[in-house]
Amino acid sequence: MASRCSALLCSTSRLASARIAPLASRSRCLVTEAASSSSAASSPPPPSDPKIGRIVDDISGLTLLQAADLVTLLKSRLNIQEIAMPAASGPAPAAAPVEEAAVEEKPKEKTIFNVKLESFDAAAKPKIIREVKAMIPNLTLIDAKKFVESVPKVLKENMPKEDADKLKTAFEALGAVVVLE
Repeated sequence: MASRCSALLCSTSRLASARIAPLASRSRCLVTEAASSSSAASSPPPPSDPKIGRIVDDISGLTLLQAADLVTLLKSRLNIQEIAMPAASGPAPAAAPVEEAAVEEKPKEKTIFNVKLESFDAAAKPKIIREVKAMIPNLTLIDAKKFVESVPKVLKENMPKEDADKLKTAFEALGAVVVLE
């Protein structure tokens, strides 16, 4: 019984394949023709200079390691610096109108300042010396006096804007001229 079923299946499959085979070969031909026509249509035009064509052929024949060596050699010979490429993220944002270009023209606002003591009133000298000594704990009274007498001098470096403004107002209240750089 099993042999009859298998023989029936074999004969049925032969008949079906005999009917489908011409259709399959026709569809293969169509697919092959479509692929060859699309590859012929999408192939890049030949370069105008045969020297460039030879270079492209030579580069396309390189292995991945050889191509990497070629890139590093070209970067060193042509003095090209590394540029950090942004990480691949979603689609690029749409181009903004002229408004964004106007925003980019503004210089960035400075956030870190140096506080410089330019000058002071002679009557306010003792108060300023005490304030400098309190501000810089490692200074002795004599060192603070020498510091104040050698103006213009930088009081503090690399301060955030808020702290620099507080320091400036404190010294100006004592009678000193302070500049934020």
